[in-house]
Amino acid sequence: MNADFKKIIQSVKDKKLAPIYLVDGEEPYYLDIITQYFEDHVLSEAEKDFNLLVLYGKEVTSTEVINTCQRFPMFAERQLVIVKDAAQMKDVKELATYLERPNPTTVLLIEHRFKKVDGKLKLVKLAKDKGVYFTSNKLKEDQIPDWIEQYGVEIGFHIGKQEAQLLAGNLGDDLQKIVNEIEKVRINVPNEKQLTHQLIKQYIGISREYNLFDFPVMISTRQKDKMYRMLSYFVTNAKAAPLPLVIGSFYSHFNTIYQVQYLGGRPKELNSELRLYGDRLNDALTASKNLHSPKLEMCFSILADYSAKAVGVQSNTNDRELLKELVAKLELVIG
Repeated sequence: MNADFKKIIQSVKDKKLAPIYLVDGEEPYYLDIITQYFEDHVLSEAEKDFNLLVLYGKEVTSTEVINTCQRFPMFAERQLVIVKDAAQMKDVKELATYLERPNPTTVLLIEHRFKKVDGKLKLVKLAKDKGVYFTSNKLKEDQIPDWIEQYGVEIGFHIGKQEAQLLAGNLGDDLQKIVNEIEKVRINVPNEKQLTHQLIKQYIGISREYNLFDFPVMISTRQKDKMYRMLSYFVTNAKAAPLPLVIGSFYSHFNTIYQVQYLGGRPKELNSELRLYGDRLNDALTASKNLHSPKLEMCFSILADYSAKAVGVQSNTNDRELLKELVAKLELVIG
């Protein structure tokens, strides 16, 4: 998770509060957590009745916000003023007037979701100088699987690479939606410590049939019928297979094959060194026989070429066509 995000949460835990917090950005997940955490933990339950004031950007003006912030707390050391969805305020930039001389007994949280505040505004400069400014950026598609794995680590629920790829490919980049689906599994099987394909299928409703992580296996083991079905699905459902994720899954798979060949294809060593078992072990051994070193090097070269094309280097072809080209070239090499 974002380090600045953690620092904000820790500052509330430690009661080391700044007078002003401006949080913005396209990714609402962290903004929602921060806002809820402030509501729950800045004030005690007894203090909230008179000192927690939640305002909504669509309904208030900067003058009303400033007047609210200037009042004094009742029966408490501080009051908490939260402006939710401040992007809806017509005169949000005028809050800079308050930020110049904030009330020391008020904690003001300005939550500006779905877009950043114009960095040229005095409001942003003052927020940085007088308080805390945090931006929640939208993650890129190829960052989502790593984020899912890390989320699993933080909640003590192991989520492997294949499972993370499967969730990312089917749930998209909505972090709150991903978290909700993972929590759905944990609620139904509270004693489970690991997210498996079976649990994903049973409680989230995602089938492994079109698992992006298995796509390279179909090509390298020459299971052409399954490979064509998967290719057709991914071309039709682009969100299930963003090109950077496809290329990343191929890199990972071909690297595994390279290591299998380096270790001599001995099952015991593959178990201990690469943790390959069952179907994954058999697929890796089969693929290593189909892809001798020269072919493997050609595959890595093709992936490097399409990694560049995926970000627009010497190519303006759309991702669907690039995916079809990539698969066709890899299939031609593998045979």
